[in-house]
Amino acid sequence: MPIITSNYKPPLLFRNGHFSTIYPNLIRKIKGIEQKRERITLLDGDFIDLDWSFTPTKKSKKLAIIVHGLEGNGQRQYMTGLARHLNTNGWDAAAVNLRNCSGEVNLLYRSYNAGVSEDLEEIINHILNKCSYDSISLCGFSLGGNIVLKYLGEKREIPSIIKSGVAVSAPCDLYDSLLEINKPKNLIYEQRFIKHLKAKLYERQVAFPDKISIKEIKACKSLMDIDNLYTSKAHGYKNAIDYYTKCSSKQFLKNITTPTLILSAKNDSFLGQKCYPIDEAKANSNVFLEIPNYGGHVGFYTNKSVYYNEKRTLEFFLKHL
Repeated sequence: MPIITSNYKPPLLFRNGHFSTIYPNLIRKIKGIEQKRERITLLDGDFIDLDWSFTPTKKSKKLAIIVHGLEGNGQRQYMTGLARHLNTNGWDAAAVNLRNCSGEVNLLYRSYNAGVSEDLEEIINHILNKCSYDSISLCGFSLGGNIVLKYLGEKREIPSIIKSGVAVSAPCDLYDSLLEINKPKNLIYEQRFIKHLKAKLYERQVAFPDKISIKEIKACKSLMDIDNLYTSKAHGYKNAIDYYTKCSSKQFLKNITTPTLILSAKNDSFLGQKCYPIDEAKANSNVFLEIPNYGGHVGFYTNKSVYYNEKRTLEFFLKHL
């Protein structure tokens, strides 16, 4: 599908990628949404928590499943902002808290990563068995966007009720994204991720002292160190490179048969050039790629209560019902 021409032009200050990335996380407050938590027991005995929000009538037949990014959760402003916009326009929303991201240590040593499409599949199957929606659409942010794209392109049988997908700021090539995050311009972001991920590892060390040591955790100085020590090994990969290679969604885009929008800003400092799947989008009529000049990483500020990515997500969902 030809690349979509974007009309996103934020105020001058928000044309700076870093400002656009940081502002929503520090300043934006989402009001007017009420979430209700549901805990799902997974086939392996672990659990995942969903945070549901509903239309005012609570009679919607349309559902959006939303997946957060690295070290996010169902309460992050980008999650609740989209959920609120969808609720206001007739959609229920199920905000996923990936394993170990809902405020409680999970039961198994494994947790989540950029490729856990099997967990998304379980969530979808649970909802299909429990609820009576006519249509379901998917949206993932950053790491969650990679999961959504991987799920849609892995040649599994996608239920016909899944009408569309959206991936916002998705690192379609995980290693290329890692190399970009490692650059000096992203030092603050990188150190923040490392701090939060190591804190989670210390929690896992208490729960699973025979699997990981405090010394090993302390020795981690980079995201790749963490992925070599924990993320890859806990999820069945040989090492970090094996994990990045097998879980990057870019290789699966050619198989997508569900209408899917990938929205990634040109000034997203987390994405290297390989993360923009231009050739893949041109070769698949079901994959739509929009690359605004601005937006940063999951930024897309507007001077209204609804951000650009939220507006575009709803538009795309409605177009492909």
